[in-house]
Amino acid sequence: MTDVSGLVSSEAGGDEVVVDNCQLEIVRKYEIIPAVICSMCCLFGIIYCFFGYRCFKAVMFLSGLMFGSVIIFLLCHKERVLDTQLSVEASAGIGLGIGLLCGLVTMLVRSVGLFMTGLLLGLLLALAGLLVTQQFYTPTSVWVPLGALLGTGMLCAVLTLQWQKSFTILSTAVFGAAIMTVCADYFVEMLVLVMHMYDCLRLVPSPLPLCWYSWVILGIWPILSLMGILVQWKLTAEGFSHTEVIISRRQKRVQLMRIRQKEAKKRQQNGGQEGTYRRKPTPVKRYAGDLLAPSYLQSLRDRQMGTGTSLSSLGTGNQTMIDFDYETGSTAPLTATTPVIRV
Repeated sequence: MTDVSGLVSSEAGGDEVVVDNCQLEIVRKYEIIPAVICSMCCLFGIIYCFFGYRCFKAVMFLSGLMFGSVIIFLLCHKERVLDTQLSVEASAGIGLGIGLLCGLVTMLVRSVGLFMTGLLLGLLLALAGLLVTQQFYTPTSVWVPLGALLGTGMLCAVLTLQWQKSFTILSTAVFGAAIMTVCADYFVEMLVLVMHMYDCLRLVPSPLPLCWYSWVILGIWPILSLMGILVQWKLTAEGFSHTEVIISRRQKRVQLMRIRQKEAKKRQQNGGQEGTYRRKPTPVKRYAGDLLAPSYLQSLRDRQMGTGTSLSSLGTGNQTMIDFDYETGSTAPLTATTPVIRV
């Protein structure tokens, strides 16, 4: 961060000379943990800005996680809990635990996630408006920025519930661009822009006015937001809807249940018939002699061999055969050469 002590220098005559802070060298002392966290947030910001609506569930979870973690961390770190001032590590642990619960709620309950997404959009827009207004007019009461934040946040939350896809794309693009802007501010000027915004919310005069490179970093925010909206609207979010995903899964389950019910009814109705048809033996080719008793055939052979092939024996045999055929229902002759005489 810029060294504030170098802004004002005293001369021998007691006159004070104000030095332009933009000409001072920024002292950058990066620490490992904040630098790693800032790098991860920059990656999340890219996903938010350009793939926010495509990764709907992940965005809902991360929105609840970051919102809950930041709020709880600030409350635990700034306020005394059970008459005890918590350390930064304890406050971060409590904030992370409650942030995980908030993330699960926003991911599983779609309406809560959309409400949180719209609320973040309203807070960011109100914060940008307050930062610009601060250059021309300073509010006298803290309720003015607080009311602007809450009012804009609730309005955007309601609009997000009404037009879900459009405002989700807008919110994710703006929020992702804001995260990347904060990361750039950390690596360039050690969060000078963030501290200036915090002082504007508290209505505390900032010790350092913003330099031109701070305004350049701030100008990255709307440019990245516009790019994210265009990329999502034309590429990543085109042809995709978070409502269709949920409906299609339900329809597949309902259709599968209906198919199973129809198959079960068909099996119950045609169960007996199908079982009989499957158990029916294959038809066997029958011959004329299959219906005659073996003893009767043997008696015929003995009678023909004993009496010869006279006409009377043939007539008797034929007459006997006719009677047997009539009784058994057979219409086929006993032999191919023996004529059948019907009476």
